[in-house]
Amino acid sequence: MTFIRRTENFTCENCGASVSGNGYTNHCPICLYSKHVDLSPGDRAAGCGGLMTPIRAELRRGEIILTHRCQRCGQEKINKTSPEDDFEQILALMRAESRK
Repeated sequence: MTFIRRTENFTCENCGASVSGNGYTNHCPICLYSKHVDLSPGDRAAGCGGLMTPIRAELRRGEIILTHRCQRCGQEKINKTSPEDDFEQILALMRAESRK
């Protein structure tokens, strides 16, 4: 798995936020949704293109990790959070996970 850094801006297909990418941005910092576009990070080789719902946030080795599930094909992927992410959204996912 080779990481390809791509600096791309995008409009979130879930909430409509305008997102400025930094080359590592892989989800909306407002609603935490992503898009299924990669097989390996940055390759844009996934043919699916489905919207990816954030389904879990958990602490792993000192970092908060998001898990996304594609609404179209069901694939799950993990992604690191960033300082720009809405912390209330992250906490809501963590609380939901702890109730399971």
